[in-house]
Amino acid sequence: MTAAAKILSIAGSDPSGGAGVQADLKTFAAFGCYGMAAISALTAQNTLGVQGVSVVPADFVAQQIDSIFADIAVDAVKIGMIGAPENATAIASALSRAKAKNIVLDPVLVATSGHQLGGDVMAAPLQKMFALARVVTPNLIEAARLLGGGEARGLDDMRDLALRLRALGAPAVLVKGGHLQGDALDLLYDGAQFHQFTALRVPTRNTHGTGCALSSAIAALLGLGFALPDAVGRAKAWLTRALQAGAEIHIGGGHGPPHHFCDCPK
Repeated sequence: MTAAAKILSIAGSDPSGGAGVQADLKTFAAFGCYGMAAISALTAQNTLGVQGVSVVPADFVAQQIDSIFADIAVDAVKIGMIGAPENATAIASALSRAKAKNIVLDPVLVATSGHQLGGDVMAAPLQKMFALARVVTPNLIEAARLLGGGEARGLDDMRDLALRLRALGAPAVLVKGGHLQGDALDLLYDGAQFHQFTALRVPTRNTHGTGCALSSAIAALLGLGFALPDAVGRAKAWLTRALQAGAEIHIGGGHGPPHHFCDCPK
């Protein structure tokens, strides 16, 4: 088998398959990439919510990463839930040793269900990882928490959040506006200019893991060689198709995932 690009997910495990490394691996495969995963946390969750979290020890998270880079040329890395402050230090050290490239940092603090997956205690450790990333991809709630609180209500607030996050060391920032009303709006600041991405909001309850999927799609496309704004645009267009294709699929009794393989032949 020849893989177009080899992409590593560093994230928590979702046993229901809709978010975390399971969603990341599906997304990488949807773009024809070879997916790998270093597990940072185990969760007990389903489409109804998160029932429990068990964090993987930092030294073992680092050992997983070291093992992959010792053998495989990694084209891009997506970082999701890291579980604990000490894991942030271990992950940053391991990726620095490996001289990892095309790192997409998705600072997971709160699940779509509202369950705390890190919360404010993780803000400072995540900020220390900004300089490693090619792009940081928080949603509105996470962006505000990384900056100490507040609430974003529109495009002007998103611009302010992006600028302030970049001032903390992130080379580029994508603020995901899925929590706003109206069209689905995301805003990228690449360090030189703003890029606005808008799509019609898909009427669906199946939104479990959409943040994971978008950031993973960006990582896959960066690994395939696309420029950052193009990668974000293509990833967002794919996610819209995945949400549309998954709108009528019922997996579980709560918020199911989008259809990651919406572009595959039927």
